[in-house]
Amino acid sequence: MRKEKIVRPFGIRDKIGYLFGDFGNDFTFILSSSFLLKFYTDVMGVAAGVVGIVMMTARFVDSVTDVAMGRICDRSKVTKSGKFKPWLLRMCGPVAIASFLMYQSSLASASMTFKIIWLFITYILWGSVFYTSINIPYGSMASAISAEPGDRQSLSTFRTMGGMFAGAIVSVGVPLIVYDKVIQNGVEVDVMNGGRFTIVAGVFSVLAVLCYALCFALTTERVQPEVKEDVFLNNSVRKMLSNAFKNRALISIIVASIFMLLAQLTMQTMANYVYPNYYNNAAMQSMSFLVMALGMIISGILAKPLAKRFGKAEIGYVSSFFAAFISFLTFFIKPQNVWIFTVLQAICWLGLGLFSMISWALITDVIDHAEIVNGIREDGSVYALYSFARKLGQAASAGLTGGLLSLIGYTSATAFDPNVKDGIFAIATLLPAFGFLVLGLVLLLWYPLHKKQVERNVATLKEKHSNNSKVDDSLAKGVESVIDENVVDYENLNDLSIDKTHIEDDQATDSSNESTNSDNDNKTNGE
Repeated sequence: MRKEKIVRPFGIRDKIGYLFGDFGNDFTFILSSSFLLKFYTDVMGVAAGVVGIVMMTARFVDSVTDVAMGRICDRSKVTKSGKFKPWLLRMCGPVAIASFLMYQSSLASASMTFKIIWLFITYILWGSVFYTSINIPYGSMASAISAEPGDRQSLSTFRTMGGMFAGAIVSVGVPLIVYDKVIQNGVEVDVMNGGRFTIVAGVFSVLAVLCYALCFALTTERVQPEVKEDVFLNNSVRKMLSNAFKNRALISIIVASIFMLLAQLTMQTMANYVYPNYYNNAAMQSMSFLVMALGMIISGILAKPLAKRFGKAEIGYVSSFFAAFISFLTFFIKPQNVWIFTVLQAICWLGLGLFSMISWALITDVIDHAEIVNGIREDGSVYALYSFARKLGQAASAGLTGGLLSLIGYTSATAFDPNVKDGIFAIATLLPAFGFLVLGLVLLLWYPLHKKQVERNVATLKEKHSNNSKVDDSLAKGVESVIDENVVDYENLNDLSIDKTHIEDDQATDSSNESTNSDNDNKTNGE
């Protein structure tokens, strides 16, 4: 008889473990998206536009590495630990080391050419190679941990909470540690201390490794589709990309993610300029992220019941329109009181938070939809394309932010000029407003997987997987039956030999009778 491995049911342990995965991710990701531009402009002396170009150039490398890593994940064999989890242990060290190397303030006195080359190499290694090779397997794990939509929504929520906790530590702790009060032109201003920033980057790298280890230890992969090599050989990269471009759900969620990241990361990055430069209050930057974190916590509480009641895409576009309205309102009000600005930003983050909480569950819906349409499950490949889109959003934010800062004349020397400060405020409010507006329109008018369609897809896949399971069980029982019968035959070999002898005697008797009858018939015919 077959012995089936008993798998621990999905529960809080998986949720906490998955939370730690994005906790680890965002110790390096948020540090890069929020402070890399500020570090290289203010400490290393590199122009903001150059940093933006480097970050956008890296996305061309990502177009290769992301897809390649997705294919590697899909073709990976299922190990004792699972299909995706082993990558967490393999790559946590390299991603942490590469992140630390990006922030070497000791190189500030090197030539400009060397600093730009150093930025390019370390940024490519961190983001395009090592971060890709850990983030794509981690994201693909969600659909392998559970097949239930409610469980996946919980994982999405906990993942976002993990990123929020890391974001709170990074965004609150860094400004309190790395800024010094100095006098410039008779005015006390906040200036970044490069040496302390390098130490902070090293600490965050160590914490990232610890979080990845906890994610590996606490989660369990339960959905383990068989890797059929012949199917993947027929499904080439070209065919996979062709299917992707025909997949309305995937393309629309990719576009939505680009504009979501454009809005979110612009808000995070420009906080490094709005508070120290426009409001001349770097300490308030830390307080602002605590207030914003409160909005995210409220979003985390509301996300699952609202998604269950109205649908994930539905609450996504409503919350995005709300965030866009608040951002436009902030620009036109232009509050001079830093507390009013912070409260408005926190309300905006409440809208952003609702979409963030359901965004990872949306991509699992897209993976399910792709399986139905294409007849093959490609968690890694689909997530790789989604991850690439998120990096495009990161690059768009860095590129536009860096370019616009250069356009308004920002340098370390002009950082506190009145016209430059007004430009900083405009970038910090109008660019996110535009991103939120487009995000809401994409989810409303283009993205097809609204509540009823998702429910139909879930039912279709449950029926498909149930039928496959029944076929597998029937085949297994048939094999067991054949084995059992063969065992009985060998054990009763002697009895079968006796039976065979009896059968041969009976056949001989029958043959003799038939011969006698034939002779009698011949005699009758002769007479």
